[in-house]
Amino acid sequence: MLKVDHLEKSFGTKQVLHQISFEIKRGHIVGLIGANGAGKTTIMKSILGITSFTGKIVFNGLKITADDHRALERVGALIEYPGLYPYLTGREQLTLFSRGDQPRNKVNRIIEDLGISSYADIKTSKYSLGMRQKLGIALAFVNNPELVILDEPMNGLDPKATMELRDLILKKKEQGVTFLISSHILSELQKIADEVTIIDHGRLVLNSTMQDILSKSSKYLLLDTNQNPVAEKVLLQNGYEVFTDKHLLKIKRPQNSSINEMLKVLWTQNILIKNISETQGDLEDSLLDV
Repeated sequence: MLKVDHLEKSFGTKQVLHQISFEIKRGHIVGLIGANGAGKTTIMKSILGITSFTGKIVFNGLKITADDHRALERVGALIEYPGLYPYLTGREQLTLFSRGDQPRNKVNRIIEDLGISSYADIKTSKYSLGMRQKLGIALAFVNNPELVILDEPMNGLDPKATMELRDLILKKKEQGVTFLISSHILSELQKIADEVTIIDHGRLVLNSTMQDILSKSSKYLLLDTNQNPVAEKVLLQNGYEVFTDKHLLKIKRPQNSSINEMLKVLWTQNILIKNISETQGDLEDSLLDV
């Protein structure tokens, strides 16, 4: 659906994007990850034709330029913070930007989907940060886009609002909507993204599936015993990497040995195993490894 080919961008004499190339398949969710200043927002602005660039960006077979936005009619976006008219209510703001037939139905539907009906008819000048953020997200969705670009969409959202947004994104994905999402909240990206594109200092570091990235991260065993301090000492003496995590022992699972060998070490010291579980791959650990 979207192809970014050898994207470059400079501000004056400083080059901030270097030969960025990646593709996004229809109906997929791609997480765009990188430190502050890595170039994520500049990539998104280039895709949206907000800033000039060199290279080639094609959406649905149409080339995107800073001067020609025809390709973007089926794209919705929230970049950085939403710009809202303070003298309009949320509903009026959504109606102003809705296009096509039955704008009232589209506005009512997105208000319901994002759970903003309690303040939809209040002027946006009275909105909190979280309320403004949710309205900005609603503006990105209101015209039923094929591609949605969200820059740090979870900023300012409470846990309930974050869950509602995650559910909406997954619901829209099932309907064929494609997403490019940047976020520092890696635990949320891990729950929804199909692919991950990692940027560092304006360069593409890695472009891979979420499954492949997580499969390469270290796996740990979480262990609870009747003598955790003693168990930790015994395991360390036998060459295991052990950490304390919320009153549990977190043990890096050796790749070439079975759990039985580790348990045998504890049993010989008459240590009772109360509970044991294995942690899955962690995106944060994988990202730091990269």
